[in-house]
Amino acid sequence: MFFAPALHTARFAPRSYDRAFERFVNEAFAGARKSPLVEQDDKSWTLSIDVPGLSRDDLSIGIEGAVVRIDSKAEAKRQFKAAYELPQDIDVSASEAKLENGVLTLKLGKQVPVSRVSELQIN
Repeated sequence: MFFAPALHTARFAPRSYDRAFERFVNEAFAGARKSPLVEQDDKSWTLSIDVPGLSRDDLSIGIEGAVVRIDSKAEAKRQFKAAYELPQDIDVSASEAKLENGVLTLKLGKQVPVSRVSELQIN
């Protein structure tokens, strides 16, 4: 067996190139999985999620209690899957979804809590 020493010169720093490439890849793929922009008012939450390359026919949105699930269908060009839990149940009848220029905007109505305390009338 023959061994030859490897010399590293100051002009070439492979570690710095590796770190720069790693940062580039991490930032590129992290951008695709950003958490949604969430805004709220008294009656609803608004979630804005980037889903580039997907059409409205490619997406499936499910709401169960306080959880909203977004999935791309199997035949979609790009796969997407996400689930978000909100602090209060979602009113499906007061909710709507809009897809425009690769941004899915969900306006999710807040479920009005039902009061379990009732007043008793004195006769």
